[in-house]
Amino acid sequence: MTLRFVNKTPRAMSQAPQEVLIALRRIMRATELYSKQLSKTAGLTSPQLLILAAIARMGDVTIGTIAREVKLSQATVTTILDRLERRGLVYRERSTVDKRKVHAHLTAEGEGALSTAPTPLQQSFIARYEALDPWEQSMILASLQRVADMMDAGDLDASPMLHVGTIDPAMPQG
Repeated sequence: MTLRFVNKTPRAMSQAPQEVLIALRRIMRATELYSKQLSKTAGLTSPQLLILAAIARMGDVTIGTIAREVKLSQATVTTILDRLERRGLVYRERSTVDKRKVHAHLTAEGEGALSTAPTPLQQSFIARYEALDPWEQSMILASLQRVADMMDAGDLDASPMLHVGTIDPAMPQG
């Protein structure tokens, strides 16, 4: 990534907000393109991929644990698991020890879908972000938090996944 320093002339300063909006649009567009590629190659949404990966990583896991891991509500995770189960990618079973708990498991088809899916966009970002100096990481974090506040999005619930659209495609937009 190259850093461009803004010329402090009045004309250049008036262009800065447009440059910020262009950078935000490029981020949104990259996320949109990744989501389309993921849907085309694996037939999954980013949240579905995130949940499949969490189940694969944690093994015999409860829905509440998955929800905490992917930072989504338990109701949202349950809805996504319903769709994955209908597609034969996961199955759920009630705990034999505590009947209140339900555990999610990958099927062979789910493991296959996970293995053929492209690397999540956020993994590439995280690797590059962690390679930065700590001061650069802090600067990026502070700047993006400020931008989110400026867009009145500071209090919106969000998980650490890059995805365009609703969390669950069955949920209405808007």
